[in-house]
Amino acid sequence: MEQFVVSARKYRPATFASVVGQKHITSTLKNAIERNQLAHAYLFCGPRGVGKTTCARIFAKAINCLNPVGAEACNECESCRSFNEGRSMTIHELDAASNNSVEDIRNLIEQVRIIPQVGRYSVFIIDEVHMLSQAAFNAFLKTLEEPPQHAIFILATTEKHKIIPTILSRCQIYDFNRIRVEDAVEYLRYIAQNEGVTADDESLNLIAQKADGGMRDALSMFDKAVSFCGANLEYKTVAQTLNVLDYDTYFRFTDLLLQGDYVNALLDFDKVLMQGFGGQVFMNGLNQHLRDLLVAKGPAVNLIEFTGTLLERYREQATRTEVPFLFGAISLLSEADGKMRTTSNQRLLVELTLMKIAALAQKKNSDLTLEADEFYPLPDLGAMQSVVNQPSTTIVAQAPVPTPSVQAQVVQSPSAQPQEPIAQPQVQSVQPQGVQPMPQLGSLEQMSAPTEQTERGKRISLTKAMQMGSLTQMMQSVRESEGVEEEQAIAGGSDVESRLNDNREAFVAEITRRHPRLIPAFEKVRIEGNKVVVEVPTRVLNEDLNSCRSEIQEIIAECAELDGVPLLEIVVNETEIKLRPVKIEDRLAHIASCSPLFEKLVATMKLNIE
Repeated sequence: MEQFVVSARKYRPATFASVVGQKHITSTLKNAIERNQLAHAYLFCGPRGVGKTTCARIFAKAINCLNPVGAEACNECESCRSFNEGRSMTIHELDAASNNSVEDIRNLIEQVRIIPQVGRYSVFIIDEVHMLSQAAFNAFLKTLEEPPQHAIFILATTEKHKIIPTILSRCQIYDFNRIRVEDAVEYLRYIAQNEGVTADDESLNLIAQKADGGMRDALSMFDKAVSFCGANLEYKTVAQTLNVLDYDTYFRFTDLLLQGDYVNALLDFDKVLMQGFGGQVFMNGLNQHLRDLLVAKGPAVNLIEFTGTLLERYREQATRTEVPFLFGAISLLSEADGKMRTTSNQRLLVELTLMKIAALAQKKNSDLTLEADEFYPLPDLGAMQSVVNQPSTTIVAQAPVPTPSVQAQVVQSPSAQPQEPIAQPQVQSVQPQGVQPMPQLGSLEQMSAPTEQTERGKRISLTKAMQMGSLTQMMQSVRESEGVEEEQAIAGGSDVESRLNDNREAFVAEITRRHPRLIPAFEKVRIEGNKVVVEVPTRVLNEDLNSCRSEIQEIIAECAELDGVPLLEIVVNETEIKLRPVKIEDRLAHIASCSPLFEKLVATMKLNIE
């Protein structure tokens, strides 16, 4: 029975023409060989399984071939045969992962001095060169920069960033790309034909996608699928073998979400979990599927790494999806993927995301499909203002008072035609002289319409308050409206003044009990007719007093048993704060200015104050 050789070794490229997906590398190397422009050190870097070591071997064999065919080796001369049989003495391979010490590099330097017996060059291929220690790199620097004419170094690594810059500066650097899915599928199809295996495009696409740009990984998966399925590779069986979700799953989920059928979507997700797949794997696959659908809708369809019938399926489903839905779904899945590592219930997070996407298709998701005003309608302030300001006549009844009845006042809006003022009946007030009457609350129209007390623009209407930009501005306007100028006050009488003087201690105690910070303000309070005058030492205390002016007036009226609100005048009397002297001379001068007898004391006691 013939011994089995894995496809990664059996179909390893032996010529530049058979290298898959690295044409920019092979073309450059072939031109260098044909023109005899060989460098003394090369660095091949790139992902795993993309052909770095393979190209190094092909390049080493080609430059030592005795009868080259262009830039390709003949595979018939002694140098080529010895290399193919593994007995070449001119091409050396070193694994830096296990030979990374200074001693290993010293042995390598000793071998560099030996002149090749067959061929023109001694080629040293150092794989995984980033594994060398710092000391080994330093020991290798001089030889790498100025090797013998017959020595050529080819370094290979998957992590170029771990190599010190002094090594990079001494090499020609070649960056290998990930192998595209199309190129991997073509090579897998070629191998399948040689092995007598039939495979559909979906199976080969699935293997190439799973390999993620590595040809060696793709060939290993191909061997595994052939071992499980035999000579006939079917898409469903290959997906089961590789333990990946097939494309049909994502196509079916997309159709359910487009219909808004979150119930069946949750049931299918439960089946996915029963197959052993995690929620994050499912979400990543669905997110990639939706991204491919989005790309398939535009001219960037070449960004989809699919071929054959699978590409047509993506195009067909893309025609049934809308761009806003795809954007919203991708956004939701990406957000959920970021929360997956911190959540305590991954299944619930995935299910909630699926329900949001289904709601997005039904145009029920407020965050992505509808504006905020459609869910939280705001009142039309303009309409309310027009209702308040529309020309109409409103009769507002006054609150009952223990006085003779007064006829109802007729209040008109500013937009109404000017009318002659209505004569007010003379009513004898029972309130003490000089006290402002308590404000009466009326309807919305009464609050917004001008009254006799707003002749000087001191009252704020409801419409103006609604147009304020912030609550602070509204409060400031209210405070300004509460302040009444002294010119508007009615001259005080002895009755009001006597009540305020008799109850001064009572309202001062009540005010300072409620607002302890106002104690300094009411240390000096005096009564002038119907007016309470308060002196404050700072402007900050003045602002605090103004912030609670209405409350203070009500406390004074209540303690003095007044039927109205007395006037409150605030006087700011800032005291000049002098700095205390610091130096001895300044202190003595200060003491002398404060006490005239100080100089006499100094003269009498004969003190030396200097």
